[in-house]
Amino acid sequence: MRGDSVKTKLIAALIAAAPLAAQATDGYFANGYGMKANGMGGAAIAVAQEAFGGAVNPGAMSFLGNEWQLGLAWFSPDRSASRTGSGPAGIDGSVTSGSKNFFLPEFAVNWKYRPDVALGITVFGNGGMNTDYDGGQIPTQSACFSFRQQPGPYNLLCGDDSLGVDLMQLMIAPYASWQFVKGHSVGIAPIFAYQRFEMNGLQAFDNPGLSTSPGDVTNKGYDDSWGVGVRVGYMGQLTDAISIGAAYASKISMSNFDEYKGLYAEAGGFDIPSNFTVGFAVKPTSQWLIAVDYERIFYTDAKSVSNPSTSIGLCAPPQMGGAGLRNYCLGGDDGAGFGWQDIDVWKLGVQYMMNDQWTFRAGYNHSENPIRSEDVTFNILAPGVMTDQYTVGMTYRFDKQSEMTGAFMYAPSNSVTGSSLFVGFGAPPTTSETIEMKQYLLGFAYTRRF
Repeated sequence: MRGDSVKTKLIAALIAAAPLAAQATDGYFANGYGMKANGMGGAAIAVAQEAFGGAVNPGAMSFLGNEWQLGLAWFSPDRSASRTGSGPAGIDGSVTSGSKNFFLPEFAVNWKYRPDVALGITVFGNGGMNTDYDGGQIPTQSACFSFRQQPGPYNLLCGDDSLGVDLMQLMIAPYASWQFVKGHSVGIAPIFAYQRFEMNGLQAFDNPGLSTSPGDVTNKGYDDSWGVGVRVGYMGQLTDAISIGAAYASKISMSNFDEYKGLYAEAGGFDIPSNFTVGFAVKPTSQWLIAVDYERIFYTDAKSVSNPSTSIGLCAPPQMGGAGLRNYCLGGDDGAGFGWQDIDVWKLGVQYMMNDQWTFRAGYNHSENPIRSEDVTFNILAPGVMTDQYTVGMTYRFDKQSEMTGAFMYAPSNSVTGSSLFVGFGAPPTTSETIEMKQYLLGFAYTRRF
Protein backbone atom coordinates (compact mmCIF):
# COMPACT_ATOMS: atom_id res chain seq x y z
CA MET A 1 0.00 0.00 0.00
CA ARG A 2 2.83 2.37 0.86
CA GLY A 3 4.52 1.69 -2.50
CA ASP A 4 1.27 2.44 -4.36
CA SER A 5 0.92 5.68 -2.42
CA VAL A 6 4.44 6.78 -3.30
CA LYS A 7 3.87 5.92 -6.98
CA THR A 8 0.61 7.87 -7.02
CA LYS A 9 2.28 10.92 -5.45
CA LEU A 10 5.17 10.73 -7.92
CA ILE A 11 2.82 10.60 -10.90
CA ALA A 12 0.82 13.52 -9.52
CA ALA A 13 4.01 15.54 -9.11
CA LEU A 14 5.10 14.82 -12.67
CA ILE A 15 1.71 15.82 -14.03
CA ALA A 16 1.87 19.08 -12.09
CA ALA A 17 5.32 19.78 -13.53
CA ALA A 18 4.49 19.45 -17.22
CA PRO A 19 2.13 20.89 -19.86
CA LEU A 20 -0.24 17.97 -20.11
CA ALA A 21 -3.60 19.43 -20.99
CA ALA A 22 -4.68 20.52 -24.45
CA GLN A 23 -2.14 22.71 -26.20
CA ALA A 24 -1.68 24.88 -29.25
CA THR A 25 -1.45 21.96 -31.59
CA ASP A 26 -0.19 20.53 -34.86
CA GLY A 27 -2.56 17.60 -34.61
CA TYR A 28 -1.90 16.82 -30.96
CA PHE A 29 1.79 17.77 -30.95
CA ALA A 30 2.52 21.24 -29.60
CA ASN A 31 3.39 23.83 -32.23
CA GLY A 32 6.49 24.78 -30.22
CA TYR A 33 8.36 23.99 -27.02
CA GLY A 34 9.74 26.91 -25.03
CA MET A 35 8.27 30.40 -24.90
CA LYS A 36 10.78 31.89 -27.36
CA ALA A 37 9.94 29.17 -29.89
CA ASN A 38 6.22 29.79 -29.30
CA GLY A 39 6.70 33.45 -30.20
CA MET A 40 8.32 32.37 -33.49
CA GLY A 41 5.60 29.97 -34.63
CA GLY A 42 7.52 27.01 -33.18
CA ALA A 43 10.59 27.47 -35.44
CA ALA A 44 13.58 26.39 -33.34
CA ILE A 45 15.41 23.46 -34.95
CA ALA A 46 18.43 25.52 -36.11
CA VAL A 47 18.72 28.00 -33.22
CA ALA A 48 19.89 27.68 -29.62
CA GLN A 49 17.93 30.24 -27.62
CA GLU A 50 16.46 28.18 -24.78
CA ALA A 51 17.02 24.85 -23.05
CA PHE A 52 14.29 22.76 -24.71
CA GLY A 53 16.65 20.45 -26.59
CA GLY A 54 14.94 17.29 -25.33
CA ALA A 55 11.74 18.39 -27.06
CA VAL A 56 13.21 20.07 -30.15
CA ASN A 57 16.86 19.40 -31.04
CA PRO A 58 19.38 18.03 -28.53
CA GLY A 59 22.11 18.71 -31.08
CA ALA A 60 21.66 22.48 -30.65
CA MET A 61 22.27 22.61 -26.93
CA SER A 62 26.10 22.67 -27.00
CA PHE A 63 25.72 26.17 -28.50
CA LEU A 64 23.75 27.35 -25.44
CA GLY A 65 25.21 28.42 -22.10
CA ASN A 66 24.21 27.53 -18.55
CA GLU A 67 20.58 28.45 -17.93
CA TRP A 68 17.25 27.26 -16.63
CA GLN A 69 13.78 28.32 -17.69
CA LEU A 70 10.45 28.14 -15.88
CA GLY A 71 7.23 29.25 -17.51
CA LEU A 72 3.45 29.21 -17.35
CA ALA A 73 0.91 29.61 -20.15
CA TRP A 74 -2.85 30.10 -20.28
CA PHE A 75 -4.31 28.07 -23.13
CA SER A 76 -7.92 28.28 -24.31
CA PRO A 77 -9.30 25.96 -27.02
CA ASP A 78 -12.90 26.44 -28.18
CA ARG A 79 -14.28 23.15 -29.60
CA SER A 80 -17.73 22.31 -30.91
CA ALA A 81 -19.58 19.61 -32.85
CA SER A 82 -22.93 19.46 -34.59
CA ARG A 83 -25.08 17.04 -36.61
CA THR A 84 -27.74 17.95 -39.18
CA GLY A 85 -29.87 16.25 -41.82
CA SER A 86 -30.94 13.17 -39.83
CA GLY A 87 -34.64 13.88 -40.45
CA PRO A 88 -36.89 11.18 -38.94
CA ALA A 89 -33.90 9.52 -37.26
CA GLY A 90 -34.04 12.47 -34.83
CA ILE A 91 -30.33 12.58 -33.93
CA ASP A 92 -29.55 16.18 -34.91
CA GLY A 93 -27.85 18.27 -32.25
CA SER A 94 -24.96 20.55 -31.39
CA VAL A 95 -22.64 20.88 -28.41
CA THR A 96 -19.61 22.85 -27.22
CA SER A 97 -16.84 21.44 -25.05
CA GLY A 98 -16.97 22.83 -21.53
CA SER A 99 -13.21 22.64 -20.88
CA LYS A 100 -11.80 25.93 -22.18
CA ASN A 101 -9.15 27.15 -19.75
CA PHE A 102 -5.88 25.39 -19.01
CA PHE A 103 -2.72 26.54 -17.23
CA LEU A 104 0.39 24.87 -18.55
CA PRO A 105 3.76 24.93 -16.77
CA GLU A 106 7.05 24.28 -18.55
CA PHE A 107 10.60 23.64 -17.37
CA ALA A 108 14.06 23.04 -18.86
CA VAL A 109 17.71 23.38 -17.82
CA ASN A 110 20.99 23.34 -19.77
CA TRP A 111 24.45 22.94 -18.24
CA LYS A 112 27.79 23.28 -20.05
CA TYR A 113 29.75 20.36 -18.67
CA ARG A 114 32.73 21.57 -20.72
CA PRO A 115 33.09 23.99 -23.65
CA ASP A 116 32.12 21.34 -26.23
CA VAL A 117 29.60 19.32 -24.18
CA ALA A 118 26.22 20.31 -22.71
CA LEU A 119 23.94 18.26 -20.48
CA GLY A 120 20.35 19.04 -19.60
CA ILE A 121 16.80 17.92 -19.09
CA THR A 122 13.48 18.92 -20.64
CA VAL A 123 10.03 18.17 -19.22
CA PHE A 124 7.26 18.62 -21.76
CA GLY A 125 3.96 17.20 -22.93
CA ASN A 126 1.51 16.78 -25.78
CA GLY A 127 -2.26 17.14 -25.72
CA GLY A 128 -5.19 18.66 -27.52
CA MET A 129 -7.38 15.55 -27.61
CA ASN A 130 -9.36 16.24 -24.46
CA THR A 131 -13.02 17.21 -24.74
CA ASP A 132 -15.88 17.56 -22.28
CA TYR A 133 -19.35 17.73 -23.84
CA ASP A 134 -22.57 17.82 -21.85
CA GLY A 135 -25.11 15.10 -22.64
CA GLY A 136 -28.82 15.34 -23.31
CA GLN A 137 -28.85 16.68 -26.89
CA ILE A 138 -30.65 13.67 -28.43
CA PRO A 139 -34.14 12.66 -27.21
CA THR A 140 -35.33 9.13 -26.49
CA GLN A 141 -37.61 9.29 -29.55
CA SER A 142 -34.68 8.89 -31.94
CA ALA A 143 -32.52 6.31 -33.69
CA CYS A 144 -30.26 6.30 -30.60
CA PHE A 145 -32.84 4.14 -28.85
CA SER A 146 -32.01 1.25 -31.21
CA PHE A 147 -28.46 1.33 -29.87
CA ARG A 148 -29.19 1.79 -26.20
CA GLN A 149 -32.60 0.11 -25.67
CA GLN A 150 -33.09 2.35 -22.67
CA PRO A 151 -34.62 5.80 -22.23
CA GLY A 152 -32.62 8.93 -23.14
CA PRO A 153 -31.88 11.68 -23.51
CA TYR A 154 -28.51 10.81 -25.06
CA ASN A 155 -25.29 12.60 -25.89
CA LEU A 156 -24.25 13.35 -29.49
CA LEU A 157 -22.84 9.81 -29.94
CA CYS A 158 -25.94 8.16 -28.46
CA GLY A 159 -24.30 7.44 -25.12
CA ASP A 160 -25.33 8.33 -21.59
CA ASP A 161 -24.57 11.59 -19.77
CA SER A 162 -21.44 13.58 -20.68
CA LEU A 163 -19.23 12.70 -23.64
CA GLY A 164 -15.49 13.23 -23.87
CA VAL A 165 -11.95 11.93 -23.96
CA ASP A 166 -8.95 12.99 -21.90
CA LEU A 167 -5.50 12.01 -23.22
CA MET A 168 -2.39 13.45 -21.60
CA GLN A 169 1.22 12.71 -22.47
CA LEU A 170 4.24 13.59 -20.31
CA MET A 171 7.80 13.28 -21.61
CA ILE A 172 10.93 13.57 -19.50
CA ALA A 173 13.97 13.91 -21.75
CA PRO A 174 17.48 14.20 -20.33
CA TYR A 175 19.97 15.02 -23.09
CA ALA A 176 23.64 15.27 -24.00
CA SER A 177 24.98 17.50 -26.77
CA TRP A 178 28.51 17.31 -28.19
CA GLN A 179 30.22 19.80 -30.51
CA PHE A 180 32.45 17.22 -32.21
CA VAL A 181 34.13 19.89 -34.35
CA LYS A 182 33.82 23.62 -33.99
CA GLY A 183 30.44 24.72 -35.29
CA HIS A 184 28.96 21.22 -35.67
CA SER A 185 27.13 19.44 -32.88
CA VAL A 186 25.12 16.26 -32.36
CA GLY A 187 22.89 15.30 -29.47
CA ILE A 188 20.77 12.51 -28.06
CA ALA A 189 17.82 12.58 -25.67
CA PRO A 190 16.23 9.40 -24.32
CA ILE A 191 12.51 10.06 -23.82
CA PHE A 192 10.64 8.54 -20.89
CA ALA A 193 6.94 8.79 -21.69
CA TYR A 194 3.86 8.53 -19.49
CA GLN A 195 0.25 8.64 -20.70
CA ARG A 196 -2.99 9.07 -18.78
CA PHE A 197 -6.33 8.42 -20.46
CA GLU A 198 -10.06 8.44 -19.78
CA MET A 199 -13.11 7.98 -22.02
CA ASN A 200 -16.72 8.77 -21.10
CA GLY A 201 -20.09 8.58 -22.84
CA LEU A 202 -19.40 5.97 -25.56
CA GLN A 203 -21.96 3.40 -24.34
CA ALA A 204 -23.56 3.05 -27.80
CA PHE A 205 -20.38 1.31 -29.02
CA ASP A 206 -19.84 -0.77 -25.89
CA ASN A 207 -21.49 -3.99 -27.07
CA PRO A 208 -20.47 -7.39 -28.53
CA GLY A 209 -21.45 -6.30 -32.03
CA LEU A 210 -18.93 -3.44 -32.20
CA SER A 211 -16.17 -4.27 -29.69
CA THR A 212 -13.83 -7.23 -29.14
CA SER A 213 -14.07 -6.65 -25.40
CA PRO A 214 -17.43 -5.15 -24.38
CA GLY A 215 -17.26 -3.62 -20.93
CA ASP A 216 -13.79 -2.19 -21.67
CA VAL A 217 -14.82 0.65 -23.96
CA THR A 218 -15.97 3.58 -21.87
CA ASN A 219 -16.40 5.04 -18.37
CA LYS A 220 -13.58 3.01 -16.80
CA GLY A 221 -11.87 5.97 -15.13
CA TYR A 222 -8.24 6.87 -15.77
CA ASP A 223 -5.71 4.34 -17.00
CA ASP A 224 -1.92 4.68 -17.30
CA SER A 225 0.62 3.76 -19.96
CA TRP A 226 4.45 3.90 -20.10
CA GLY A 227 7.11 3.78 -22.81
CA VAL A 228 10.65 4.78 -23.82
CA GLY A 229 11.90 6.40 -27.03
CA VAL A 230 14.72 8.60 -28.25
CA ARG A 231 15.31 11.91 -30.03
CA VAL A 232 18.54 12.58 -31.93
CA GLY A 233 19.60 15.83 -33.53
CA TYR A 234 22.26 17.83 -35.35
CA MET A 235 23.00 21.55 -35.65
CA GLY A 236 25.62 23.13 -37.85
CA GLN A 237 26.81 26.73 -37.71
CA LEU A 238 27.86 27.03 -41.36
CA THR A 239 28.80 30.70 -41.12
CA ASP A 240 28.29 33.48 -38.61
CA ALA A 241 24.98 34.19 -40.36
CA ILE A 242 23.66 30.75 -41.41
CA SER A 243 22.84 27.64 -39.36
CA ILE A 244 21.06 24.40 -40.17
CA GLY A 245 19.41 21.79 -37.98
CA ALA A 246 17.71 18.40 -38.10
CA ALA A 247 16.15 16.10 -35.51
CA TYR A 248 14.31 12.79 -35.44
CA ALA A 249 12.13 11.39 -32.67
CA SER A 250 11.41 7.66 -32.74
CA LYS A 251 8.02 6.06 -32.37
CA ILE A 252 7.39 5.32 -28.70
CA SER A 253 5.76 1.93 -28.23
CA MET A 254 3.59 2.39 -25.15
CA SER A 255 2.18 -0.24 -22.84
CA ASN A 256 -1.53 -0.84 -23.43
CA PHE A 257 -4.47 0.83 -21.73
CA ASP A 258 -5.84 -2.39 -20.24
CA GLU A 259 -8.97 -0.69 -18.94
CA TYR A 260 -9.80 0.29 -22.54
CA LYS A 261 -8.76 -2.85 -24.41
CA GLY A 262 -12.19 -2.93 -26.05
CA LEU A 263 -11.79 0.61 -27.43
CA TYR A 264 -8.38 1.15 -28.97
CA ALA A 265 -6.81 -1.04 -31.66
CA GLU A 266 -4.47 -3.86 -30.62
CA ALA A 267 -6.32 -4.34 -27.31
CA GLY A 268 -5.81 -0.85 -25.94
CA GLY A 269 -2.62 0.23 -27.70
CA PHE A 270 -1.87 3.92 -28.07
CA ASP A 271 1.69 4.49 -29.31
CA ILE A 272 3.27 7.93 -29.72
CA PRO A 273 4.10 8.64 -33.39
CA SER A 274 7.56 9.38 -34.76
CA ASN A 275 8.44 12.70 -36.38
CA PHE A 276 11.36 14.48 -37.98
CA THR A 277 12.20 18.16 -38.43
CA VAL A 278 14.70 20.00 -40.63
CA GLY A 279 15.29 23.71 -40.92
CA PHE A 280 17.63 26.65 -41.18
CA ALA A 281 18.16 30.04 -39.60
CA VAL A 282 19.64 33.20 -41.10
CA LYS A 283 20.97 36.32 -39.34
CA PRO A 284 21.12 39.00 -42.07
CA THR A 285 22.31 41.48 -39.41
CA SER A 286 23.23 41.28 -35.75
CA GLN A 287 19.70 42.40 -34.87
CA TRP A 288 17.59 40.19 -37.13
CA LEU A 289 16.99 36.42 -37.08
CA ILE A 290 14.82 34.46 -39.53
CA ALA A 291 14.10 30.76 -38.88
CA VAL A 292 12.23 28.21 -41.00
CA ASP A 293 11.34 24.63 -39.94
CA TYR A 294 9.67 21.78 -41.80
CA GLU A 295 8.24 18.91 -39.75
CA ARG A 296 6.68 15.60 -40.75
CA ILE A 297 4.50 13.81 -38.17
CA PHE A 298 3.79 10.12 -38.76
CA TYR A 299 0.40 9.54 -37.15
CA THR A 300 0.21 6.25 -39.08
CA ASP A 301 2.71 4.86 -36.54
CA ALA A 302 -0.20 4.56 -34.10
CA LYS A 303 -3.06 2.33 -35.27
CA SER A 304 -5.47 3.72 -32.70
CA VAL A 305 -4.91 7.19 -34.11
CA SER A 306 -4.68 6.39 -37.83
CA ASN A 307 -6.96 3.41 -38.50
CA PRO A 308 -10.04 4.65 -40.39
CA SER A 309 -13.17 5.06 -38.31
CA THR A 310 -15.19 3.62 -41.19
CA SER A 311 -13.75 0.20 -40.29
CA ILE A 312 -16.54 -0.03 -37.74
CA GLY A 313 -18.83 -0.85 -40.68
CA LEU A 314 -16.76 -3.93 -41.50
CA CYS A 315 -16.99 -5.02 -37.87
CA ALA A 316 -20.76 -4.70 -37.49
CA PRO A 317 -22.69 -8.00 -37.82
CA PRO A 318 -24.73 -8.61 -40.99
CA GLN A 319 -28.02 -7.87 -39.20
CA MET A 320 -26.65 -4.34 -38.60
CA GLY A 321 -25.58 -4.00 -42.23
CA GLY A 322 -21.90 -4.89 -41.71
CA ALA A 323 -19.55 -7.69 -42.73
CA GLY A 324 -18.98 -9.19 -39.27
CA LEU A 325 -15.17 -9.05 -39.55
CA ARG A 326 -14.10 -9.04 -35.89
CA ASN A 327 -10.57 -7.84 -36.59
CA TYR A 328 -12.04 -4.43 -37.49
CA CYS A 329 -14.06 -4.07 -34.29
CA LEU A 330 -13.02 -1.65 -31.58
CA GLY A 331 -10.06 -3.22 -29.79
CA GLY A 332 -9.16 -5.48 -32.73
CA ASP A 333 -5.75 -5.51 -34.41
CA ASP A 334 -7.18 -3.38 -37.23
CA GLY A 335 -9.89 -1.83 -35.10
CA ALA A 336 -11.54 1.44 -35.96
CA GLY A 337 -9.60 4.54 -34.89
CA PHE A 338 -9.64 8.30 -35.49
CA GLY A 339 -8.41 8.05 -39.10
CA TRP A 340 -5.63 10.63 -38.68
CA GLN A 341 -3.23 10.97 -41.63
CA ASP A 342 0.48 11.85 -41.61
CA ILE A 343 0.89 15.62 -41.88
CA ASP A 344 3.41 18.24 -42.98
CA VAL A 345 4.04 21.28 -40.79
CA TRP A 346 5.77 24.52 -41.78
CA LYS A 347 7.01 27.02 -39.20
CA LEU A 348 8.32 30.52 -39.86
CA GLY A 349 9.73 32.81 -37.19
CA VAL A 350 11.26 36.29 -37.21
CA GLN A 351 13.14 37.92 -34.34
CA TYR A 352 14.33 41.52 -33.93
CA MET A 353 16.66 42.57 -31.11
CA MET A 354 15.92 46.26 -30.66
CA ASN A 355 18.57 46.78 -27.99
CA ASP A 356 20.27 44.99 -25.10
CA GLN A 357 16.99 44.88 -23.18
CA TRP A 358 14.16 44.33 -25.68
CA THR A 359 13.74 41.57 -28.27
CA PHE A 360 10.56 41.09 -30.33
CA ARG A 361 9.28 38.05 -32.26
CA ALA A 362 6.55 37.02 -34.68
CA GLY A 363 5.71 33.72 -36.32
CA TYR A 364 3.39 31.67 -38.48
CA ASN A 365 2.70 27.94 -38.21
CA HIS A 366 0.83 26.02 -40.90
CA SER A 367 0.00 22.34 -40.62
CA GLU A 368 -2.09 20.00 -42.72
CA ASN A 369 -5.35 18.86 -41.21
CA PRO A 370 -4.98 15.18 -40.19
CA ILE A 371 -8.75 14.52 -40.20
CA ARG A 372 -10.58 13.47 -43.37
CA SER A 373 -14.27 14.20 -43.86
CA GLU A 374 -15.24 10.50 -43.64
CA ASP A 375 -13.75 10.29 -40.12
CA VAL A 376 -15.61 13.23 -38.59
CA THR A 377 -17.93 11.19 -36.31
CA PHE A 378 -15.25 9.67 -34.08
CA ASN A 379 -13.31 12.95 -34.14
CA ILE A 380 -16.12 14.68 -32.32
CA LEU A 381 -14.07 13.28 -29.43
CA ALA A 382 -10.78 14.73 -30.73
CA PRO A 383 -11.33 17.65 -33.15
CA GLY A 384 -7.65 18.30 -33.97
CA VAL A 385 -8.46 20.34 -37.09
CA MET A 386 -6.16 23.37 -36.65
CA THR A 387 -4.19 24.48 -39.70
CA ASP A 388 -3.03 28.07 -39.13
CA GLN A 389 -1.50 29.68 -36.06
CA TYR A 390 -0.20 33.25 -35.70
CA THR A 391 2.19 34.21 -32.92
CA VAL A 392 3.98 37.19 -31.40
CA GLY A 393 6.44 37.36 -28.53
CA MET A 394 8.98 39.46 -26.69
CA THR A 395 11.83 39.19 -24.18
CA TYR A 396 12.86 41.80 -21.63
CA ARG A 397 16.34 41.31 -20.20
CA PHE A 398 16.67 42.58 -16.63
CA ASP A 399 20.43 42.06 -16.55
CA LYS A 400 23.05 39.65 -17.91
CA GLN A 401 21.67 36.79 -15.81
CA SER A 402 17.90 37.08 -15.99
CA GLU A 403 15.10 37.83 -18.43
CA MET A 404 11.36 37.45 -18.93
CA THR A 405 9.80 36.16 -22.14
CA GLY A 406 6.18 36.39 -23.24
CA ALA A 407 4.31 34.82 -26.16
CA PHE A 408 0.80 35.03 -27.60
CA MET A 409 -0.80 32.68 -30.15
CA TYR A 410 -4.06 32.92 -32.05
CA ALA A 411 -5.37 30.06 -34.20
CA PRO A 412 -8.49 31.08 -36.15
CA SER A 413 -11.45 28.75 -36.35
CA ASN A 414 -11.24 25.77 -38.68
CA SER A 415 -13.80 23.04 -39.32
CA VAL A 416 -14.33 19.75 -41.13
CA THR A 417 -17.71 18.45 -42.33
CA GLY A 418 -18.47 14.91 -43.44
CA SER A 419 -21.05 12.18 -43.67
CA SER A 420 -22.01 10.64 -40.34
CA LEU A 421 -21.10 7.06 -39.41
CA PHE A 422 -24.70 6.75 -38.26
CA VAL A 423 -25.72 6.69 -41.93
CA GLY A 424 -24.76 3.03 -41.88
CA PHE A 425 -26.84 2.44 -38.75
CA GLY A 426 -30.28 3.80 -39.51
CA ALA A 427 -29.75 7.50 -40.29
CA PRO A 428 -30.52 8.80 -43.81
CA PRO A 429 -27.68 9.63 -46.28
CA THR A 430 -28.27 13.33 -45.69
CA THR A 431 -26.92 13.06 -42.13
CA SER A 432 -23.66 14.97 -41.72
CA GLU A 433 -21.49 16.29 -38.90
CA THR A 434 -19.18 19.26 -38.41
CA ILE A 435 -16.33 19.60 -35.93
CA GLU A 436 -14.72 22.97 -35.27
CA MET A 437 -11.99 24.51 -33.10
CA LYS A 438 -10.09 27.75 -32.50
CA GLN A 439 -7.35 28.48 -29.95
CA TYR A 440 -5.63 31.16 -27.89
CA LEU A 441 -2.43 30.98 -25.84
CA LEU A 442 -0.73 33.55 -23.61
CA GLY A 443 2.38 32.59 -21.69
CA PHE A 444 5.38 33.92 -19.79
CA ALA A 445 8.69 32.34 -18.86
CA TYR A 446 11.56 33.40 -16.61
CA THR A 447 15.10 32.48 -17.62
CA ARG A 448 18.11 32.54 -15.30
CA ARG A 449 21.69 32.07 -16.45
CA PHE A 450 24.28 30.64 -14.06
